[in-house]
Amino acid sequence: MREERAGSVGRLTKRHDFVAAATGRRFHTERMTVQGRLRAQTDPVPAEPGLRFGLTVTKRVGDATERNRIKRRLRTVCRLVGPDHAAVPVDVVIIGRRDILTAPYETLLDDLRRALRVVTKPKPAGTSGRPPAGTPSPSPDGERRGSTHA
Repeated sequence: MREERAGSVGRLTKRHDFVAAATGRRFHTERMTVQGRLRAQTDPVPAEPGLRFGLTVTKRVGDATERNRIKRRLRTVCRLVGPDHAAVPVDVVIIGRRDILTAPYETLLDDLRRALRVVTKPKPAGTSGRPPAGTPSPSPDGERRGSTHA
C-alpha cells in the first residue's frame, strides 16, 4: 500500500472519473485543453485526496512515440505545478495537442498554472454553463429558433 505524502498529487485511472471531469470547467490553449471538476463532499471518497490528474492524447495527434512524448512532458509539468494545488479536491483532465512537442517547458508550466486557476473555481450554484435540454438555441439574428411569429 502506498503512503500518502502531504502535497502529493493523485492520478485519474477510471473512465467514469474522466467523464465526470468533462462536466466541469474548461480552459483552452493551442497546446492543451484542461477540464476540471471540483469533487463535492457527497462524492464517494476517492483513493487519493486532493488534486488528481488524468492525461489524454488522441491518435489524431500522432503516432505512439509522439503521443508518449507528449504524455511524458505533461507528467513532468503536472509534477512541477501540482503540489501548489494539491489540497484542492479537484479532478483535472488534460487533453494534449501536438504543439506540446515543440513548446518550451516554461510555456507549458504557465498554461497549466492558468488552467488550474480557472478550473478549480466553483461553478455558480444551479448552472452547468449550458442551457437546459430542450431550450432552443438563439439564431444569429438574436431570435430563438423554433419560436412562432404572429
